[in-house]
Amino acid sequence: MKTALVEKSYEIAKERYLSLGVNVDEVLAKLQQISISIHCWQSDDVTGFENLGNLGGGGIQATGNYPGKARNIQEVRQDIEKVLTLVGGSHRLNLHAIYGDFGNKIVDRNEIEPAHFQSWMDWAKEKGLKLDFNSTSFGHPKSGELTLANPDKAIRDFWIEHTKRSRAISEAMGKFQNDPCIMNLWIHDGSKDLTVNRYKYRQILEQSLDDIFATDYKNMKDCIEAKLFGIALESYTVGSYDFYLGYGAKKQKIVTLDTGHFHLSESIADKISALLLFTPEIMLHVR
Repeated sequence: MKTALVEKSYEIAKERYLSLGVNVDEVLAKLQQISISIHCWQSDDVTGFENLGNLGGGGIQATGNYPGKARNIQEVRQDIEKVLTLVGGSHRLNLHAIYGDFGNKIVDRNEIEPAHFQSWMDWAKEKGLKLDFNSTSFGHPKSGELTLANPDKAIRDFWIEHTKRSRAISEAMGKFQNDPCIMNLWIHDGSKDLTVNRYKYRQILEQSLDDIFATDYKNMKDCIEAKLFGIALESYTVGSYDFYLGYGAKKQKIVTLDTGHFHLSESIADKISALLLFTPEIMLHVR
């Protein structure tokens, strides 16, 4: 009886949409062709497999201790496979740099390379998935409050190298799957207290990004993601929306809009419509 009522209501809704010029069957067929890049870190609460014993800090709020979480790469993949059986359409998987297949070896983030993600590429090909990628700037002894915007050259260079290697991995993924790998760059850099010189850190970040993006790739696309503030970094965010909007328009980079990274009174529709005038594409992170 319930199934019959649902189907009847659905047919009535289809008729009403058709009266407005919307063919529901055609819309659903188009939706089947739209791929959502599903993030992998919901499976284990952003723990990853780098074996450095790091988690949390750097503007994120994660504990990695919820019951039933994936304990290894195989379990993460099983979780993703289960999700795909429940979600219609043909989708992608978004990997963070800390999810490499490191073979129980300690590999620091400035040492990652495409070989650490080859098993992911092989698995994705077997499952008919395309891969996307994220550099990982948080949850590390060198992340602190500042990474790419850090005045300390040694720390800044560490994260520049990490991000360069993340781009190289994304290029390898895109080439392997014959489809561009989308690499998202988000850093938590900011301050709990009011900073005297807001310009200084943004100038450093711009220089770091210019260095990172100096190498052109054909099989990956760069995205830059802003945030309103990070956890315990509420007073000042270096990579604000204003910063990345300007940088994205100037350098023709894709700007990522995370719907959870803005003030409640802000409209994401305003940002989308504005960005489409000045940047080649946009990336939308939906929660």
